[in-house]
Formats: sequence, structure tokens, C-alpha cells
Amino acid sequence: MQRSAIDVQALRAELGSRWTQIEVVDETESTNTELLHWPDAADRSVLVAEYQRAGRGRLDRTWTSPPRAGLTFSAMLRPSAPMATWGWLPLLAGVALHEAVVAVTGVAASLKWPNDLLCGRSERKLAGILAQTSGDAVVIGVGLNVSTTADELPVETATSLAQCGATSLDRTRLLVAALSRLDARAAQWSDVGGDAEACGLGAAYRSACSTIGREVAVTTTAGARLLGRAVAVDADGHLQLAVDGAVSAVAAGDVEHLRAR
Repeated sequence: MQRSAIDVQALRAELGSRWTQIEVVDETESTNTELLHWPDAADRSVLVAEYQRAGRGRLDRTWTSPPRAGLTFSAMLRPSAPMATWGWLPLLAGVALHEAVVAVTGVAASLKWPNDLLCGRSERKLAGILAQTSGDAVVIGVGLNVSTTADELPVETATSLAQCGATSLDRTRLLVAALSRLDARAAQWSDVGGDAEACGLGAAYRSACSTIGREVAVTTTAGARLLGRAVAVDADGHLQLAVDGAVSAVAAGDVEHLRAR
């Protein structure tokens, strides 16, 4: 299959000076790992890879995609908001990606807590997001399946924008939209000191999240498996899980939807 490269010049022209450094490489081990090691990387630096050899998701899962079949990129933010509020950044990135994908492709998508992007009623995974912190920086890595065919998908639970009937598969346009929304959401969040409710981020996240109201299984970072009903996402971005009549907050974990809506 013939797949076009990212148009670097168009990308830089469209994004302008808000993104201080934008680099596109043919291949790398991991965009997150490489960007974390850029010397003196400024706020809003971006690394895009046409092919990533050793991508990683949550819980140390691997993430793979054929060259030019998806969007694989990492963005560095140096937040001015208090570090106690940084837990919202992975969810903020999910909202930004959701808004970009819906606007550019018309695909009906939703977010599975905390930030997996799912396709429509099938709820197969379109994209994953991994945020990593180093000092005063947060690097947000995104892997989005764009033109990936059924035979190229790594697992049965994955899908791509092409498989979901997207009206556009233009990766440059998608990347411009994703980074523009990430910039806008991050700026709004920073302007109110990281208060997700005050800037509308909390409401936007809950509107896009298909986990709320569902029976779920949550695997915590400690390896425990919890079965319950996801009743809310609170002001800290934590999942409120009802188990045997008691509600507790889950700050981090991997969610499985047990019953379709």
C-alpha cells in the first residue's frame, strides 16, 4: 500500500510559533524516550516518527504500527500549573485527540478512562496515550491507527480510522488538528492554575467518556483486579468505582468495559 509521508513544511506552517520545535523522523525506538532525552527541549516541542520500533503503552504493553500507517508522536509540555494537578494532563490529551479525530474524520469516537480512544459501538481501540514525567516536563505520547488494514492490526480489539469509515485519512491534517487542540486545552488549563472544572476540561472529558455508567474491570498499577460500576470521574480525574455498595477513587489503572451500552 502506498502511504504518503507527513508534510513537515505544511505542519510547521499550520502550527506556527506556538510549537517551538517540530521534528519528523523516519524511524526511532520510541518518540517518548527520545524526546525525554532531548537536551534543553522547550515547552511545546514535538517529535513525530513515521515508524516506531519499540513503542510502549500503559502497563508496559508494546505498541506497533506499520510505517506511515498511523500517527506516532510525542509532545513535551512544561506546565506552569501546580504539580498536584498534572494528573489531568493524560485526560486532557485524550480530550484533545478525541476532538481532533471527530472534527477531521467524522468518526464517532469515545474515550475509555483514562484516555484510550475507541471507535463507535464496536468500542475497538483506535489510539492510546502514554504520559511520562521528568522533572518539570511532561511528555505525552500518542499512537493513532489511521490507514492500518485489518491484517496489519496487532490484536483483534484494535481498529483504525480507515476501518471505522473515516471521511479523511490525511495524517498531516490530523496531526495539525491534534496538536492545535492539545495546545488550546493546555493553555486553558494552565490559565486557571490546573483547575479542570474551571476551564471546562472536566465537563468535556465526561461528555466524551464512555466508561461512566458502565460495569467495568479495573486492573490497578499494583496488579489488583476490581469489578464494579464506574459511577463518575471526579474533580481530580480519578475514576469513581462502586464495588459492593462502597465507592472508592481509582487514580490509575487499566479499564475493561464488561457490558455494552
